[in-house]
Amino acid sequence: MSANLTGLAYLVAAVCFILALRGLSSPVTARRGNMIGIAGMVIAIATTLAGPGVLSYSWIIAGILIGGAIGTVTALRIQMTALPQLVAAFHSLVGLAAVFVATAAFFAPEAYGIGSVGHIHTESLIEMSIGTAIGAITFSGSIIAFSKLQGLMSGAPLTFPGQHPLNAAIGLVIVGLVVWFCQAQSPGIYWAIVALAFVIGFLVIVPIGGADMPVVISMLNSYSGWAACGIGFTLGNTLLIVTGALVGSSGAILSYIMCKGMNRSFVSVILGGFGAEGGTAAAGKGDRTVRQGSAEDAGFIMKNAGTVVIVPGYGMAVAQAQHALREMADVLKKEGVTVKYAIHPVAGRMPGHMNVLLAEANVPYDEVFELEEINHEFAVADVAYVIGANDVTNPAAKTDPSSPIFGMPILDVEKAKTVLFVKRSMASGYAGVDNELFYRPNTMMLFGDAKKMTEEILKSLA
Repeated sequence: MSANLTGLAYLVAAVCFILALRGLSSPVTARRGNMIGIAGMVIAIATTLAGPGVLSYSWIIAGILIGGAIGTVTALRIQMTALPQLVAAFHSLVGLAAVFVATAAFFAPEAYGIGSVGHIHTESLIEMSIGTAIGAITFSGSIIAFSKLQGLMSGAPLTFPGQHPLNAAIGLVIVGLVVWFCQAQSPGIYWAIVALAFVIGFLVIVPIGGADMPVVISMLNSYSGWAACGIGFTLGNTLLIVTGALVGSSGAILSYIMCKGMNRSFVSVILGGFGAEGGTAAAGKGDRTVRQGSAEDAGFIMKNAGTVVIVPGYGMAVAQAQHALREMADVLKKEGVTVKYAIHPVAGRMPGHMNVLLAEANVPYDEVFELEEINHEFAVADVAYVIGANDVTNPAAKTDPSSPIFGMPILDVEKAKTVLFVKRSMASGYAGVDNELFYRPNTMMLFGDAKKMTEEILKSLA
């Protein structure tokens, strides 16, 4: 394929990726955006394989078959509740791929047209060293995020004295090593950059608490994009540069929007101080009592309500209760009840987690509202049905300066006339904070599995 045709094909693929991002910005157009993105990737891969630089198709085909088989099996077997872990794992692979490509370019520069061993072009050295550092940070950070989401390690912030000065010192050392590497081109310096980047990736993520994990996922997505962009310069691949920049910038913008919505510092997120601020978890409430109800009680209250606002959270995802929830809402609407869904920007374990689950259950898009759109309606709502959302409804975010979630905007469900709170037990949420909403006089606790409880309420309504 000629250079002109290659450039044109890459341009078409880049336009497809931009349109895909545009489509994915709304649940209504997300499916179309996804298909456009797939088309763009097919064009990109086909164009790359048709280039004159391909020396062996056998290795490429083998990689595609092995990777495609693993991806297909994973996609078929993965549960919706495990999507955040899957996304974190994908980010780690992107980061590791960036490290591998940079390493190959350093030890075989002739194959990439960037010079010879010991005489690599300075600009290429800068690109590969920065790309491999970001890639290594993305890899180790994503592994920690995966471990927290999977429950392999505690979701609570892990901090120690001098953590931030240590991170700053390692960051400065990496910058110094990059400068030294560009001058000496020493393998020892290169591996030192890789090792320290792996370490700082670990240190940046461990102090971030579980409640902030959606922002971490978005941030790591941005890192993976910038790693790919850096390697694109090393490979001289225009499309990889453009694609990496799109992923990096869109991930950064999403992280900024989420931080703004949570009243957090964007710089603090990038530097790994997100979960470390705000003090310790609130203490338990001793022998304070709660008002417990049954599915029949909840069904009676909702059937006689004028407006019901449903607040889904990670508990709904774990129980796979979205379909039962939609059926319950359909019955309520037939009874003349107005039903709306309230989505907190960090509900679940990744950006848009609740939107994906509700879309899977065919919940009408015009019934789903974000926090800033729906929050003022709780004061006039008859019922707030909270199904598995804990930290994002906790009034401590507004009243307790010692709480790790203090300052985070929450859904004002406590203002509703009646709060029906579906939960397995009185245990604290992912952030490890006791929810004082449980003890409010207008709250009725519905203990049990979210799906079973919703199905029982549905039976009582029928």
